[in-house]
Amino acid sequence: MAMTTLPPARIAHPETGEVADPRVEALVNDVIGRVADKWTMLILEVLAEHGEQRFTRLGGLVGGISQKMLTQTLRQMERDGLVVRTVHPVIPPRVEYRLTDLGFTLAEAFCGVWMWAEKNIDRIEAARAEFDGRKG
Repeated sequence: MAMTTLPPARIAHPETGEVADPRVEALVNDVIGRVADKWTMLILEVLAEHGEQRFTRLGGLVGGISQKMLTQTLRQMERDGLVVRTVHPVIPPRVEYRLTDLGFTLAEAFCGVWMWAEKNIDRIEAARAEFDGRKG
C-alpha cells in the first residue's frame, strides 16, 4: 500500500486570514522552535529582569544550565540579534551579555505567555490531574 504525503499546511496571517508570506512563515517557525526552548526563554527573562550580565553570573541566574548549553544558546541568540556580546580587553577577559531592542521586544511578547500560565495554572493542573486519574 503506497503512502501519500499531504503538502504541509500553510499558516494564515492572524489578522487578514490570507496565506502568509513563505519567508515570514519560515521565520516564525524558526523563531518559535528556537525561542520555545526553555534555555532561550530563561535567558531572555534573566536579562530582561537583571540587565547586562557577565557569562558566569548569567549562568548562575538561569540555574541548571551547563556552560556548553549557555554558550550555544547565547551564540544563537547573538546570531538572531537578540543579545549583544561585549568582550572587555582585560586579563582575564570579561564577557558580558545584554538584550538588544529586538531581544526586549521578544521578552515582552513572551511575558504574555507567563501571564497566561499564571492565570491558568489551576485549570491546567486540574486538567492534568483528571487526565492522569483516567489512565490507570
